[in-house]
Amino acid sequence: MSRTIDLRSDTVSMPTAAMREAMASAPVGDDCYGEDPSVNRLEEMAAEFTGKEAAVMVTSGTQGNIVSLLTHCRNGDEFIVAEDSHTVSTEAGNYAVVGGLSPRVAPSERGILTPDSIRSVLRRPYSAFPPTRLISLENTNNRGGGSVYPLETLAGIRDLADELGIGVHMDGARVFNAAAALDVPVAHVTQYVDSVTFCLSKGLSAPVGSIVCADGDFIETARRFRRMLGGGLRQSGVFASAGIIALETIPQKLAQDHANARRLGEGLGAIPGISADPVYTNMVYIDVDPSLGTAAELADELAARDVKCGAVNDSRIRLVTYHQISAEDIETAIAAATAAAATLSGARTPVQV
Repeated sequence: MSRTIDLRSDTVSMPTAAMREAMASAPVGDDCYGEDPSVNRLEEMAAEFTGKEAAVMVTSGTQGNIVSLLTHCRNGDEFIVAEDSHTVSTEAGNYAVVGGLSPRVAPSERGILTPDSIRSVLRRPYSAFPPTRLISLENTNNRGGGSVYPLETLAGIRDLADELGIGVHMDGARVFNAAAALDVPVAHVTQYVDSVTFCLSKGLSAPVGSIVCADGDFIETARRFRRMLGGGLRQSGVFASAGIIALETIPQKLAQDHANARRLGEGLGAIPGISADPVYTNMVYIDVDPSLGTAAELADELAARDVKCGAVNDSRIRLVTYHQISAEDIETAIAAATAAAATLSGARTPVQV
């Protein structure tokens, strides 16, 4: 029986055997009392990785982002963000419903803001405008194809935020991928922001959980908002223990994920009727020419060949690598896409009579 190669997202990565073993034997306590040793250890590790004073484990990246927004801002405030960022496009509008916040969308290049693009949307203080309290960055940027903020850009944004007297938050769901792409420690990336979230359950392959890292006072307030949002867990060391293994064992494998993604983009882009975007980290976005039909049709043909991917609109598909996708899997996926494209192209070739 053939193995299904699932490239829909790195969220489908599975916990490793070491993670499962750690979960089964994790020392636990009541985290709401601060007594879960596994959670405490994970939070200490996360703070150390990101160069921050403290950290708090949350249930998801979405919860981590809204907890951070609530901690930075007050009801009626505004935050600056790139168009199509996960915070405003794929988190159910929580910034408005829960936080009473307004996004101020700034232009970007593949989701990467610059000091100039941020300045272009700044407004003078006026009673008709909400106060701007925060700049929110997504790194890597999902809709930008896994794009990465250059360190000099982050430094410029930090200087601008200091000039304006506002905070900087990083939705760093895949910040470990960003660090791997830049070949620097994660703390070199996160040094420019006041707070950062990162996901344990994407490329790091833990089964659940995200972390918010910042200074101690920020994290104390964030814990209150976590509790308000139903995120005060009890013996959550069962999950945290998998996160510990993830931080110890997976970051060093991300560079190979990126190499696999580059090969996948190269191979798919060489197929007639398919064009591939530049590959920055572990994401590959391709566009499907109408001569092959729709993205959904190509995805269905690939699924029939045991390769899963995600159609994001009528003509565009996203594929994502992670450490359980091998170089051999990449070649199998390219071969499947070649066969699928040939089938779709043949189905649309007029029959000569």
